[in-house]
Amino acid sequence: MRVRGGALAFAAHGRYDGWPCAGGLAVREGAVGRAGARTTNRDICAVGAARAMRMVFVAGLVLAVLLWCGGVRAAEAPRPDPLQGDGRVSGFYAWEGTIPATPGRLLRQERLETTLGLAHAGAQVRMLYSSTDGIDGHSAVAVSGLFFMPKGEPPEGGWPLLAWAHETTGMADVCAPSWSGYSLAVETFLNTWLARGFAVVATDYQGLGTPGAHPYMAVRPGAYGVLDSIRAVQGAFPGVGRKVLLVGYSQGAGAVFEAAAVQRSYAAELDIRGTIATGIPFSAEETAAARRAIGGLTASNLVYPLLIGLVAQQVDPSLRAADMFAEPALGLFELNRRGCVWQLVLEVLAARVTRGEGVRPGYAKALDAIAPLLAYSSMRLPQPLFVGIGAEDRDAPARLQLALVKQSCEAGTTVEAHLYAGMSHFAAVNRSVADAIRFADRVLGGEAVSPVCDPTAE
Repeated sequence: MRVRGGALAFAAHGRYDGWPCAGGLAVREGAVGRAGARTTNRDICAVGAARAMRMVFVAGLVLAVLLWCGGVRAAEAPRPDPLQGDGRVSGFYAWEGTIPATPGRLLRQERLETTLGLAHAGAQVRMLYSSTDGIDGHSAVAVSGLFFMPKGEPPEGGWPLLAWAHETTGMADVCAPSWSGYSLAVETFLNTWLARGFAVVATDYQGLGTPGAHPYMAVRPGAYGVLDSIRAVQGAFPGVGRKVLLVGYSQGAGAVFEAAAVQRSYAAELDIRGTIATGIPFSAEETAAARRAIGGLTASNLVYPLLIGLVAQQVDPSLRAADMFAEPALGLFELNRRGCVWQLVLEVLAARVTRGEGVRPGYAKALDAIAPLLAYSSMRLPQPLFVGIGAEDRDAPARLQLALVKQSCEAGTTVEAHLYAGMSHFAAVNRSVADAIRFADRVLGGEAVSPVCDPTAE
């Protein structure tokens, strides 16, 4: 039951096989509702005016309490900023009017084009939902994403839900996976989970797809986007169960780690069973020197400073590109405002500009200034953590991932770490699948996880 556009919609609690109506979610004619009666779209969408008014009144009271207590504040969508990559996506992504102060509310949805879909999905939609600005901590923002349902009928209790957080795709809105799709490797990964009976919700993150700057690698915005995507689909789609796995790769691994860290204070009602992170970044005071030198002087690893440079300008708009980057990299930095990560990688390699040639000392100062945004709020997670590490990872160096594992274990987190011999940052994702599935089966079944804090290469 939810309010949308001033109307109230009731979702059938029986078989789900339908799509939206004017006020919310409907099922096709002939589906069985909670009372066992045959239910039509009209039955589900139509509600009495008195009942709708009661819900609007209750929603108003909840909003008033949130505002009185200093909670999330309703807000207008930010103005698009082309210098931060905004634009060139459809009007679906721009929410008009006030964004609700209630995080995790589904704002709208539309069918996902087949070309962007997943082969093992029985139903798939692009969605827009409310969340909390992870930078200021209190303003409402609209975030886009995707939702995939498995084929067939949901089991008793609903499909377990996998909340997916994606890797680096770029800074421009057109790089949002809900607009541009996933890589073949990620498609393979997500299809594996769908085939095993998991529903998948996949955030784009704050400012990626939607108007406003994307705070790349800032962990709190990513965490809020993940947690509120879960709220949105659990509140709107019948057939979705309560049990949740947080799963992320690279940038997304950092987002789900922080989501697990803040879940009990931000979204305590969610039943998070465990977290799966592959290629996880680690930014802490003791890793600062390694962070500055990540990837050495190779051409491809100039890409990360270019992305981080835009975040530095979000924090300090007076910061000039020339303060951070040398002449050979300035054109690449401007490309970063409109191109996606693979275009940026190809252009950097074609230009044959190394990190050492492209980065000025001012970049290190800018990186240090935004370092608090990249740091996890706690190394102690309340649920078990799976970490998949490519031994040959140069993007999130294996030594830093192992340092995260060590610190998490020392803080009291139950960690199952795997070190995959010969695997790169990219290759470790699907190399880890079999181990991650066994981990998922254990945590969803309530079984204990045996800690592995000092993994050997396998």
